[in-house]
Amino acid sequence: MQRDKRRSRVVPGIEMRNCRDSRVKWVCDMRRGRVCVRMRRRMPMNLHRKDDSCLVRRLLMRALRRWGTLIVGVAVSVIFLAIGLRGLHLGDVWHDMRNARIGWLVPGVAVYFLAVWGRTWRWHYLLRSLKEIPLRRLFPVVVIGYMGNNVYPFRAGEVIRAYVLKRNDEVSIPASLATIIVERIFDGLVMLLFVFVALPFADFKADWLRDVVIVSTIFFWGAFMTFLVMALRPERMRQLYTWLFDRLLPQRLGAPMKGLADHFMLGLENLRRPRDLVMTLVSSVFIWLTETTKYWFVMHAFDFEVSFFVLMTMTAVVNLATTLPSSPGYVGTFDTPGIETLKAYGVRETVAASYTLVLHAALWLPITLLGFWYLYRQGLSWRDFDRAREVVAESTKQDSAVTLEGEVTV
Repeated sequence: MQRDKRRSRVVPGIEMRNCRDSRVKWVCDMRRGRVCVRMRRRMPMNLHRKDDSCLVRRLLMRALRRWGTLIVGVAVSVIFLAIGLRGLHLGDVWHDMRNARIGWLVPGVAVYFLAVWGRTWRWHYLLRSLKEIPLRRLFPVVVIGYMGNNVYPFRAGEVIRAYVLKRNDEVSIPASLATIIVERIFDGLVMLLFVFVALPFADFKADWLRDVVIVSTIFFWGAFMTFLVMALRPERMRQLYTWLFDRLLPQRLGAPMKGLADHFMLGLENLRRPRDLVMTLVSSVFIWLTETTKYWFVMHAFDFEVSFFVLMTMTAVVNLATTLPSSPGYVGTFDTPGIETLKAYGVRETVAASYTLVLHAALWLPITLLGFWYLYRQGLSWRDFDRAREVVAESTKQDSAVTLEGEVTV
C-alpha cells in the first residue's frame, strides 16, 4: 500500500513503475484496471519504485515492432518496383515525364479533392450513430488521415484519424475504427464492381489480372458478409464473443476485450438499415468514379489514350494492390500494378511508367501538403503520430479518455 500525497491517505493497490531513461512513469490502479501515464514532475515521489526492467523490455519490443514494420514495408516496395521497372530504359521514362502537358494535372487535382470531400461526407454519414459532426470539422481530420497514410507505413493514417477524432469530438476510438473498416470494405467492393462493369468493354488481357480479381472477390465479399451478420444479429454476436472470451481468455484480458468488441459493434450500426447500406454504396461509387476521372485528366498529359473502362480497371487493380504492406505512400504497390495494367491494354511500357509515376505524385503531393497544413492548424506535431499509435493501442483494451496536456488515461 502506498500513500497518495494529494489526498493524504493510503491508497491500496497502487504501484509505480519507473524507467530511468525516460521522463515517463506508469501508475497502475489494480482496483479499476486503469493505466495513467504522467510526466515525471507531476508524480508523487514517495511511491514505491519497482524494478524497471519490464517497462524497458516493453519499450524495446515496441521499437522493434515499429522498425520491423517499416523494414517489411520497404522490402515489399523494393520488390514491386524491381518488377515494374525491370527492362525499362529510365532515360526514356524521364523523357516522357518531362514532355508531359502538366496543365492537365490542375483539373485532375481539383477533381481529386472533390473525391476527398465525398469521403468526408461518407464518414460523416457512418458516424451519425455515434455523434453528429459537421463536415467542416471532419474534412481536416480526413485530410490528416490520408496524409498519414502517405508518410507512415501500413495505413497508419487510419489510426491517426481515430485519434484526432477522439481528441476533437470525444468519439470512441474502437467505434470510429469500426466505421473506417466499413469504409475500406465498401471501397474494395466498389473496386470489384468497377472490374465487373468494365469487363464487357475492357476484357482482361493478362492472367494475373484475373487472379487479382478472384482473390479480392473472395476476401472483400467474405469480409462484407461477416460484418453484415455482426450488424444484423448484434445480440447473438455479443453472446458468441462473450462466450469465447470467457472460456479462452483470463479474466484480466476477457473484460477489456469484451469492452472493445462492444464499442466496435457500435460502429457497425449503420449496416443494419438498408437505406444506410445504399447511401454508403452510392457515396463510395461517387468517390471512386471521381478519382477515376482524375486518371482520365492526367492521361491527356501523355501521348496515349485508352477507354474510361480501362482506367476503371486500372483504378481497381492499383487500389486493391495498395492493401498490401508497403513503404509510406504505397511506393511500388501502386506503381507496378498500374504499369502492368496499361501494358496489358497495349500502352507502350515507357509511357505507361511515366504516366503512372506522375499520376502517383499528383495523388500523393497535394493531399500530403494540405494534411501537414491542417496538422499545424490543429495544434498537432510530428510526435503526435507516435502518440496516436500508443493511445489507440491502449484504447483497444479499454475505453479511453485522452487529453493532450501530458496525461493519457485508459
